[in-house]
Amino acid sequence: MAGELLREALTLDRYPRSNTYDQQWVVDNLMGPHPLWCTESLLQVMPLRPGTRVLDLGCGTALSSIFLAREYDVDVWAADLWVDPTENWQRIEDAGVAGRVHPIRSDARRLPFARGFFDAVVSVGSYHYFGTGVDYLPYLAELVRPGGTIGFISPGIRTAPDFTPPPYLANRWAPDLGTWLPPDWWQDLWERTNLVTVVTADFAPNGWDDWLHWLQTCAQVGRGYEPDEQMLQADQGNLLGLTRVVAHLK
Repeated sequence: MAGELLREALTLDRYPRSNTYDQQWVVDNLMGPHPLWCTESLLQVMPLRPGTRVLDLGCGTALSSIFLAREYDVDVWAADLWVDPTENWQRIEDAGVAGRVHPIRSDARRLPFARGFFDAVVSVGSYHYFGTGVDYLPYLAELVRPGGTIGFISPGIRTAPDFTPPPYLANRWAPDLGTWLPPDWWQDLWERTNLVTVVTADFAPNGWDDWLHWLQTCAQVGRGYEPDEQMLQADQGNLLGLTRVVAHLK
């Protein structure tokens, strides 16, 4: 797919900020659903003030971190366990935000930051990998100032986690899908800590079809993931989508 056709395929009116980016750059650095669309969707319900100190937790290839710095004028610490921070640093420098984005390698359960250091934590497509335990939010909240904000967007499912999956999900079922959880599950987990007030717990509008459209487009340039594409196509938005959760610390 030529660059212009790729740009047209991945230009959606509901993501005006994301539309200004080189979509080939996004495809070349993909990890999961479209990271800029997801970040823009999350920030629609999680406003950030300019100058805010933000932890981008599980940032992957740091595209979300670059986007946050450029579009919302915040300072970002881009933390990921799997991606080499030197590779992320090169992307950050190339994007012209070397003074605003700081890449590190860190386990989400061993974060090397002072208590109360951050104004906000953002997590795009990764929180479900490490945040399902009852003790995780209390740990993470220690790094955020009182009144700060924690929010994430991740793959989710509309029903309780103990349901019997239909065949198209059973064929794909693996431990990672066990952490695709509904918004109300997350809201209950977070509110039981009595540390936060949940202000948003929903399915991102158009999350399912955006995710499928992204995979179908990537497949045309040899970068898709066929099992997830087939699963989303079979689901037709009945169960699957992108969960958004945002809370303010008390």
